[in-house]
Amino acid sequence: MKTSKKIIIGLGLAGGTLLAAWLLTGDRKLKTKEFVSKKASDIKQALRKEKAGSEEESEMNYV
Repeated sequence: MKTSKKIIIGLGLAGGTLLAAWLLTGDRKLKTKEFVSKKASDIKQALRKEKAGSEEESEMNYV
């Protein structure tokens, strides 16, 4: 791996770490936790709907 790629990857990781630290400090901590938990529950619901839809489709194929 070239040195420039290593530097770019390092800067990306450092930037992500700084962003996470900023989001999880002070008043933003509660808002960030609420946002992440809401999005996680939305994703879970979407996956459940998708799974239920795929199970229904597979049942139709066997009839």
